[in-house]
Amino acid sequence: MKDSNEWAADYEIKAHPPLWNRIIENRMLVFGGVIVIILILTATLGPYLSKYDPVEMDFTARLAPPSGKHWMGTDQFGRDTLVRIIYGARMSLLVGTIAILIGMGFGIILGALGGYFGGLLDEILMRIMDALLAFPTLLLAIGLVASIGPSMGAVSVSIGIINIPRFARVMRSSVLKERQKEYVEAARAIGQTHLKIICKHIGPSCLSPTIVMATVIFATAMIIEAALSFLGVGVPPPTPSWGSMLEESRRYLSQSVYLTVFPGIILSLAVLGFNFLGDGLRDLLDPRTYT
Repeated sequence: MKDSNEWAADYEIKAHPPLWNRIIENRMLVFGGVIVIILILTATLGPYLSKYDPVEMDFTARLAPPSGKHWMGTDQFGRDTLVRIIYGARMSLLVGTIAILIGMGFGIILGALGGYFGGLLDEILMRIMDALLAFPTLLLAIGLVASIGPSMGAVSVSIGIINIPRFARVMRSSVLKERQKEYVEAARAIGQTHLKIICKHIGPSCLSPTIVMATVIFATAMIIEAALSFLGVGVPPPTPSWGSMLEESRRYLSQSVYLTVFPGIILSLAVLGFNFLGDGLRDLLDPRTYT
């Protein structure tokens, strides 16, 4: 017969398994993490391992099929498709990172202020967020990029602005739950300032949902960047972008279908990886999963 200490030890092991075990058992997290890590390593190291320039034209190798020299063939200007896909990955990751930093930074601040103070400030902030959410995402992105001018920076800023309401909503919802708890009341009672309470006490407790949201929105940012480049209002040529590669290759579908297949597959895998990573992080950071 087990004593109370043995029962408590068994319960603790079952309720709180080691972090590494939880990561390994989470198949979506592992699968998504592997894809994302491979994508980041390829985008970081790939350009240094290739002898081809992504914008240098070679008309003698125009529309060459996949071979040992060009693993994914060449485009209509003789540029190596694999190298352009690698540089396109760098562009997508850079745009996504800047967009997430902008959207998360402003979204967290606005959501925390609205959720903590409530009242008129919350009403004004949330109505502004609702107005931004009311616009179709792609149309709003096109409008913002058109007003700023097509460039990598404009695309990043536009996608970041679009996603501010999503982060703000998630942060506000978390802050509304936390501000009523006893430790917040205790912090107020001992005279801590509102800024210190938000930054030191409430903020760290509300970051988990925001981190999960960031991974999902990162995938969305990659799709929007590709869509804008496909429509001709994104990253200007000859800078490699998965969207512009898909747009250019559609004219050669009948003779060089690989020009469309390879960028499309890579974009799909990248989006799938970030979505799986987000779902896995959601389960990992949810305390109810292991209780």
